[in-house]
Formats: sequence, structure tokens, C-alpha cells
Amino acid sequence: MNTSTRPTVEGGLLIAVSLILGLASVYLPVLGAVLEFFWTVPFTILTVRQGLSKAITALIAATILLILFVGPVLALRLSIAFGPIGLAVGWCISKKFNAVQIFIVTLGAAFAAQVLSMAFLFFVMDIDFIDTQITLIREAFEDSFAMYEGMGVDQATLEQARASVEPTISTMILLMPTIIMLMALLNALISYWASKMILRKLGVAMPDFPPFAEWRFPIVFLYMMGFALIGMYWGVTRGLDTLYNMSINANLLAMLVGMIQGFSLISFAADRYKLSKIVRRLIYIVVLVNGLLLQAVAFTGLFDMYFDYRKRLTQ
Repeated sequence: MNTSTRPTVEGGLLIAVSLILGLASVYLPVLGAVLEFFWTVPFTILTVRQGLSKAITALIAATILLILFVGPVLALRLSIAFGPIGLAVGWCISKKFNAVQIFIVTLGAAFAAQVLSMAFLFFVMDIDFIDTQITLIREAFEDSFAMYEGMGVDQATLEQARASVEPTISTMILLMPTIIMLMALLNALISYWASKMILRKLGVAMPDFPPFAEWRFPIVFLYMMGFALIGMYWGVTRGLDTLYNMSINANLLAMLVGMIQGFSLISFAADRYKLSKIVRRLIYIVVLVNGLLLQAVAFTGLFDMYFDYRKRLTQ
């Protein structure tokens, strides 16, 4: 094949693959939700092989073709929510970034794509993502209560359970920014893994993350937790609702990062003392099912950012 036509043929094939994956993600009930994450891979490959501009052109062409088959709403939502992720991964690989840098850029692209997708639904379709999710949660609770009522559960018990649902939902509304970030994190993780799996089969190497026992986060998350606790206190005592809402999200985010570093520290200690895989898994399970231990691990991980317990263990 003529070398001048090979990139065009490759681009056309990858656009066709993205079209098939897009149609499958729309029309296949369960498998489609998984294939959405693989929809980013053709654009990652194009970015690596032919550059970012060609990949953006292919993304626009694939979106137009999808519009012809499934309509503008579904096609544009898929393109906005997942397209930037594939472009970001491919661009990072072409720039020879390491695994951590690739993931940070991919996470940023996934979060931006998530926000843009929600804005598209709100301004174009007049669909409020947060209200829709809360409505679905309420309906799920009501369906559960109806099922328990049909099983003969005491009405007083059901009413008590219903009374506890609303505070839970109110807390979820406050934590929606963090929930959106976690959704972006999930999108970035799965898309990164899917790209890595496919690209390695094509002979394109992607860098690996460092061993889990070596994971350490910057100390900024420890400071974030401290400021968040102060903000939560001021928010409650001085009636500053916006400050309280921001602080509770910052606190949750810092605790989640601290929990990851805490488990990394446990993994380091397990390597240090040569614990078996069975013992390690038992430790992880015991910590995960115990709320107090989980908080202790999160705080330990946060303080490890300052004290560096790994260095103390090696000494």
C-alpha cells in the first residue's frame, strides 16, 4: 500500500471501529456501558500514530456519523463525555509522559468532560443531572421499601427507615462535587486501562505505575484536610453554608487520598516484614469492613505525607 494513503486508510478504519463501538454502547443494554470506555481507544491510537489534529478530525467525523444513526443527543453526549479522555491519553503517550503524568492529565480531561457533558444536558436538553440522580436514588429507596412491605416487614420499622433516608440524600447532594470527581476518576481509570490493554497488543508500550507500596501523595492533601475541618467548624457556627459545603467536599477528598496512601503504607509494611498474600488480604478486608480502622488508616496516610513513616521503618 502506498505510504501516503496508509494514514488515511488507518484513520478510516479507526473511525469505523469507533462507530461500531458507539452503536453498541447505545443499543446493547449492559455491555454497552462497558464499551463506552473502549470508545476512546481509536482516538488514542490515532493521536499516537498521526497526531492530535488528525485525531480531533476523526472524533468530529465519528460524532457526525453517530448523529446520523442514533441522533444528536446520544452522539454528542458520548463524544463530549469520552472523546477528550482518548485524546488526552494519546497526547500524553506521544509526549513520552510517565504513568503518573499520563493519569493526572487523563483525570483532568475526564473531569472537564464530565462537567461539559452535564452542561450539555442542562443547557441543550434541560436535564439537571443532579436532580435526575437524586430522583433515581429516591425511586430506588421507595422500590426497596415497597419490596420489604410486600415481605411483611413491620410498618413502624419502614417509617423509621424512610425518615433516615432524607438526611442521607441531603448529604449526597452536598457531596455531589466529590461524587462527580469520583465518576471522572472511574472514567479515567477504566479508559486508561482499556487503552493500555489495546495499545500493548498493537506494539505501543505504555509506562507502568510504580509499585503500590511506593505510592505517596503531596502534602497539600494534609493541609486540605486541616483547612477543611476549620471551614466545617466555621460553616456550622457562623452559618456560612457555602464555606461548609466546600469544606465537607474538601475533607472527603483529602480523606479518600489519605486512605489510598494508608493502604500503600500497609502494603509497604507487608513487604518489609514479608507477610504472605493471605495475611495481607485479611488485613485489607478487616480494615475495609471496620469504619474506625478505615478512618485510622486514612489519617495515618495523611500524616505519612509529612512524617514519611516508610523512611522510619527502613531505619
